[in-house]
Amino acid sequence: MKQVLVKQGQTIVDNIPAPVVSDNGVLVKVLYSCISAGTEMMGVNESGKSIIKKAMEQPEKVKKALNMFKNQGISSVLNKVKNMESAKPTGYSASGIILGLGKNVKDLKVGDRVACAGAGLANHAEYIDVPRNLVMRVPDKLNMDLAATVTVGGIAMQGVRRADLRLGETAAVIGMGIMGQLSVQMLKTSGCKVIGIDIDDRRLSIAKETGCNFVMNSSKVDAIKEVDKITEGYGVDAVIITAAANSNEILSEAFNICRRKGKVVLVGVVGNQYKREDMYEKELDFIISTSYGPGRYDSNYEEKGIDYPYAYVRWTENRNMEEYLKLLSESKVDLKPLIERVYSIDEAPKAYNELKDSKDKPLIVLLKYSQENKDNIERKVYINSTKAVKKDDKINVAVVGVGGFAKGMHLPNLKKLDNIYNIYAIMSRTGTNAKAIAEQYGAAYATTDYSEILNDSNVDMIMICTRHNLHTDMSIEAMKKGKSVFVEKPMALNEEEMDRVLETINETNVPYTIGFNRRFSKYAVEAKNHIANRINPMIINYQMNAGYIPLDHWVHTEEGGGRIIGEGCHIFDLFNYFTDSKVTSVSVDSIDSKSKNISPRDNVVATLKYDDGSLCTLTYTSIGNGSYPKEFCQIYCDGKIITIDDYKKLNGYGVKLQNIESKASEKGQYEELVEFAKAIKEGKNYSIPIWQLEQATKVSYLVEQELVK
Repeated sequence: MKQVLVKQGQTIVDNIPAPVVSDNGVLVKVLYSCISAGTEMMGVNESGKSIIKKAMEQPEKVKKALNMFKNQGISSVLNKVKNMESAKPTGYSASGIILGLGKNVKDLKVGDRVACAGAGLANHAEYIDVPRNLVMRVPDKLNMDLAATVTVGGIAMQGVRRADLRLGETAAVIGMGIMGQLSVQMLKTSGCKVIGIDIDDRRLSIAKETGCNFVMNSSKVDAIKEVDKITEGYGVDAVIITAAANSNEILSEAFNICRRKGKVVLVGVVGNQYKREDMYEKELDFIISTSYGPGRYDSNYEEKGIDYPYAYVRWTENRNMEEYLKLLSESKVDLKPLIERVYSIDEAPKAYNELKDSKDKPLIVLLKYSQENKDNIERKVYINSTKAVKKDDKINVAVVGVGGFAKGMHLPNLKKLDNIYNIYAIMSRTGTNAKAIAEQYGAAYATTDYSEILNDSNVDMIMICTRHNLHTDMSIEAMKKGKSVFVEKPMALNEEEMDRVLETINETNVPYTIGFNRRFSKYAVEAKNHIANRINPMIINYQMNAGYIPLDHWVHTEEGGGRIIGEGCHIFDLFNYFTDSKVTSVSVDSIDSKSKNISPRDNVVATLKYDDGSLCTLTYTSIGNGSYPKEFCQIYCDGKIITIDDYKKLNGYGVKLQNIESKASEKGQYEELVEFAKAIKEGKNYSIPIWQLEQATKVSYLVEQELVK
C-alpha cells in the first residue's frame, strides 16, 4: 500500500505492507486524510535535525544515552540510533470505509463509513488499523472529505470544553490556524462572543467571515488595549491559545487580556517562560488541554477499548469527536472557507512543501486516496527480490516482532552470524517498522501478516519476539508448519498453554528453544566447568536488581504475565543449568508494601530445593538502585566461591578461574544462537533440554501463584 513517511526533513510516499486488523481494532480503507499544518510540520522539521542538534536541545537524554553505552555496549546503542533515523509514519486524522473488524469489536460492521484518529494509527496511508475507541461513525449527511478533519476537530472541542464558558461570556482565541478557526466557530455555536488574535491578516479575515465578533492583528495593534476597550476594562472570561510558536510573549499577552479570576487554556505549543505577576494578581487559572479529551494516553481506553462510564465522564475523546462530526453534519461548523487544498496521495510531498515554503500557508490540506474497492490487500513487500533462497546451507530466519530488544540484540547478532543464519524475512504489526528493518538487514521481504511467514516454504526458523501473550499460539502454529522455533521468554503464560506447547514439541519433533541466554554466557560456562564434578550440593544466591516499571506497563498485564514469569524464568533456567537436577520444593515470600505503586509481585525471594541437595535463591526486586549492578550471582560449593558480577566480571575464591572480563554485560545472547544453529543442523529438537525448559517455566508459575494468593 502507499503511505506517507517522514525522513530527514522530507516527506516521501513509499510502498509499505498493509496492516492486519488487531483484536480491538478496525481495518479501514482510507478515502481522505487531513494534514495538520502545525503538529505534523513540527515533526517534519524535527526529523531534519541531526542527532547532535537533538542532543543539544535535550541534554537529559544525553545522560540516558551514556548509561546505555555503559550497560549495553556501543554497537547496541548505535543500532538503536540507526533505527531512530529511519523513516517514520505521519498523520493522525482520516476517514474511510470499514473492511474488517477485530474479534472484540461488536458494535460496528464492514462497510460502515467512519472517521479515525490517533498519531501513529490514523496515518496517511491507504489502509489503517485503528483501535475501536478512536473510530467514530460518520453521519449519513456528512461528506467524507469533511469527516477526515475529525482529530483536529476533537482537539479544538476539548480546548473549548476546558475553557468551560457560559452563554454570553467572552473568549479570546490566540492563533487563527485550523485549531483557532474551529475553536472560534464552536464558541460562537455555544453562544459566546469571540475575539480572534493572530499576526496573519488573511487568517483573521477568514475568522471574521465564519463569525468571529472581533479580530485583531497583534503585530499591528496593542491587543491588550484593544481587548480592554471591547470588554469595558474587565478583560475576557477565558483565553484559548491555539498558536504554535516559541514566543514567551503569547502567554504574557493571554494572562494580561484575561479578567480577574479568569482562565487561560493552552491547546497549542508556545514558550513556557512566564511572569508570576501576570497570573498572581488576578488569581488566574492556567489549564492544559490534552489532545482530544479524556482517554488520551490511557492504553486501557485507547488500545483495549475499555470505555469510561457515560455518567462519570460525559465527554471522552470518542464522544468529543462524534459531537464534532454532528456539528459538521448540521452545518454548525463550516469548513468550506478552511479546506484550501486537496492533493492525491501521490502528491503528498508537494502538499508538505507548500505548507513548509508557502507565504500564505493553507489552513486545511487534505490527501485523497483511490475510491476503488480492492479485493486483495498486499501485506508483503519485497525488499531484496534477488536474494538467494538458500546459500551455503544457511538457516533462513524470519524475525517476528521487531521491538527494541530484537533490534538492539537479536538482529545484530544474527547479522554477525551471517555464516550460519540468513535474515530472510521481517514481520511487525507496523508495516513501516517491518520495512525499515528489512531494508536495514537486507531481508527478502517485510510483512505484517504472520500467515505469510508460516506459509513460506523458504523459512527454516522463526524467531518470535512479540509480546508474551502471543508466544504460545505463534510457536505452535510455526512448529506445525515444520519451522524451527526460537521464542523469547516466556514459553507461555500459564500451565495449560505450556502443556499445549510441550505436546506440539513432542508431536512435531522440530527444533525448539526459549531465549534463556544466561546459561550460554561465557561467565556461566566457565563457572559450570568448576562445579560440574562437585562432591556436595551447592548454595546459589542470585540477586536481580530489576528496576522499577510502572504497574500499568504491559509487562504487568495479561499481555506480559508479570515480571517473574517474564524475566525471573531466566534465572530458574540458570539454576537448572548449574544443578542439572530436578526441583523438589519451592518456597516464596514477598514484601508487604506500604505503597500502592510498589508491587509484591516484583519484590520476591524464591528458594528452590533440588534433588541433589542444592539450594538456590533468587532475590528479585524493583526497589533497588540503578547504580548497583543489575545481576549478581554467588555460588558456594566444595570450599569454593564463584561470583558473576553483572556478566562483566568473574571472580573465584579458593578456585583458579579463567580471566574473563568485559565492559558491557555479555549475557549469552550471541552464544545461544550459535548453539541453536548446531541443534538445527544436527537434527536435534533442542539446544536446552526440554525437561529443563519445562521446569524453569513451571517454577515461574509456582512462584507467581504463591504471590497472588
